[in-house]
Amino acid sequence: MSLKKSLGIIDVFSLASGAMISSGLFILPAIVYLEAGPGIIVSYIIGAVIIIPSLFSKAELATAMPKAGGTYFFVDKSMGSLFGTIAGFTGWLSLILKSSFALIGIGIFAAPYFDNPFITINTVAAFFALFFGVLNAVSVKHTSRLQTILVVFLISILVLYIILGINKMDVHNFVPFMPHGKMSIITVSGIIFISFGGLTKIAAVAEEVKSPGKVIPAGMFSAFIVVTLLYVLVVFVTVGLLKPEVFASTLTPISTGAGIIFGKGGFFILEAAALMAFLTTGNGGLLAASRNPMAMAKDELLPDFFKKINGKTGTPVTSILATTVIMIAFILFLDLEHLVKVASAMMIILFILDNLSLIIMRESKIASYKPAFKSPLYPWIQIIGIVLYIFVLIEMGSYPLLLTGVFIVLSVLWALLYSGVRNKKDSALIHIVKRITAKELQSDTLSGELKDILMERDNIIEDRFDRIIADAKILDFEGKKTKNDLFTILAGILSEKFNEPAESIISLLDARENESTTVIHPGLAIPHIVIGSKAEFEIVVVRSKKGILFKEGEPPVHTVFALAGSREERNFHLQALMAIAQIVQNPFFKSHWMKAKSTTDLKNIILLTERSRRGV
Repeated sequence: MSLKKSLGIIDVFSLASGAMISSGLFILPAIVYLEAGPGIIVSYIIGAVIIIPSLFSKAELATAMPKAGGTYFFVDKSMGSLFGTIAGFTGWLSLILKSSFALIGIGIFAAPYFDNPFITINTVAAFFALFFGVLNAVSVKHTSRLQTILVVFLISILVLYIILGINKMDVHNFVPFMPHGKMSIITVSGIIFISFGGLTKIAAVAEEVKSPGKVIPAGMFSAFIVVTLLYVLVVFVTVGLLKPEVFASTLTPISTGAGIIFGKGGFFILEAAALMAFLTTGNGGLLAASRNPMAMAKDELLPDFFKKINGKTGTPVTSILATTVIMIAFILFLDLEHLVKVASAMMIILFILDNLSLIIMRESKIASYKPAFKSPLYPWIQIIGIVLYIFVLIEMGSYPLLLTGVFIVLSVLWALLYSGVRNKKDSALIHIVKRITAKELQSDTLSGELKDILMERDNIIEDRFDRIIADAKILDFEGKKTKNDLFTILAGILSEKFNEPAESIISLLDARENESTTVIHPGLAIPHIVIGSKAEFEIVVVRSKKGILFKEGEPPVHTVFALAGSREERNFHLQALMAIAQIVQNPFFKSHWMKAKSTTDLKNIILLTERSRRGV
């Protein structure tokens, strides 16, 4: 069973933005204000800038490999199963902890309204974890629909807060703007940028997105712009509304600011908004987290039952159930205050791995790595991002680093003991190693897997030409060849297919060439002959880096499509010629063709180049 593709651009926007607008807006400003004062406005801007490298990297990787698991899947395919296991468990636990913290936020706001000893902060949070677990198991569409409603309500309240709050601001509240110096602004931005981490969660559910090549980047970038504006403007208005001593003494500054704007009812309106924010974060986080174990199980890094998809709902029920149970356990029994810091450290590690994965995928030169969105300023923006994230990670202190290190060691042991024998898949890193060492190190499994992903992404339905190319003989000549050399080799291959003497086939090829040259374009030849008595057709594809000389004084040929078929196949013969014409006319075909590293890559270039498949 496959996951249902039910998420559109509104769903992606809602999941990404809803995962960000929670503690980062309703609780965090009160904490960081003590360290940076009104300058936290600048810290939020810097935090948004810091997340950009990961935003670009995730958008590119998700459009090239729109599969469940997000960072796990990217790291597994780029660096192999060992690093993939680390990324998988790290991403899973990080999302669970962040979502658990959001649900605790619901308990903080809701529990005081119930005069019952059994209704505590933790039990309220556990109830919502169970509720969202059931909702996710029933339908992703229902989950995203609820998410959209909550996000629209939340954004509407915040926009109203900004519009009405600007008129009641006091400019004296901004002085002094940086009471603790410029470095405090930089330090706080390192804490704040984690609030934008929810933006990249959408990559975990990329497999369930309709038209992922267009929808994923559009949804992520629109969410980034909207949430960044909301963060900066809401904090700006709140600083202008509250006296410094008031801001420094409250844990709910936005709600306090609403009281100034709307009166007594304003406090409760913003409390409702905060509740919506925590609901969206908890819901979106559980949805994204549950896709990690499912993706890992598909690659034999976890037991098979994690990858099972319910036939009626189209959701990974077992994976969702396991994620929900762990989340409830964390809520009820663990001290989240310290573990949230660990989750933040884990998220930063994931950001580093995302940017490394993109660099490795690009440098592997795999022909079937074809993202619909390409990160600008490559590789500098990824390198800058990695350096920044390492700096922030070090600044977080020894406690989260120590616990994160222990968790990584346990993940490595799991990878070696459980999945070491099972998982022997290819990775992009091997392709890079191959480029500087021996060819024998390269495997074509990753290239083929990426090809299948792209065909699913672009809704490519195989036709007869695709099937023939998939089984075709692909020749890759290193040295120079002549036309006679080529025809001799082609005759040997076609004689087996059509059960004809090689000499007869050479004669047919020569006769066709003498009739009119088959070099139809500089560097391209399509020799084609009629042969056989029954409905048969064969294509042999040739790439010659140094060229094949068809005629003295003419440019050498680097690409050859040799076609052979019976008279009964004359219609398909013409259709195949039309398909080849569309492929070679692609503006990127020639450069990709000459840079391809293997015959599998050459075959995938043909299969993945855009062309019309109607009537072929």
